[in-house]
Amino acid sequence: MGHDISSYNKEGQEVGYVRFTMGDSVAPLLYDLLDSNEYYAGVSGSGGVATLTSDQVENAMKRYNQLYDKELSKKGSDDFRAWQQDEIMKFISNCLKTTREEGAVRVFFG
Repeated sequence: MGHDISSYNKEGQEVGYVRFTMGDSVAPLLYDLLDSNEYYAGVSGSGGVATLTSDQVENAMKRYNQLYDKELSKKGSDDFRAWQQDEIMKFISNCLKTTREEGAVRVFFG
C-alpha cells in the first residue's frame, strides 16, 4: 500500500508522478496543498481523480513556497526530507506547466 499520485494532460499522457509509502507523514501534505483532502484514504489515495485548474495549482505552489525555504531544505543531514520536498516541487511544477498550456490537469490519487 502507498500513495501513488499521477497527473495527466488532456491527451492522457502522464506529466507528473510522486509516491509516498503508506506510513509517510509527508503524504497528507500534498493532498492539502492541492486542496484535495477528500482523496486521502489513510494508507493510500482513494482512487479518485480531480481536475485542477491553473488557479488551484498556482495556489498549491504559493502554499508550498510558504512552507519550504528551498535553500534551507538542502542543508543539514535530512537528505531524504529534502528529496521529498524536491519531488513535491517537481510534481506541482509539472502540473502548473500543464494547466498553463491546457487550462487544467487531471490528478489521480491512488
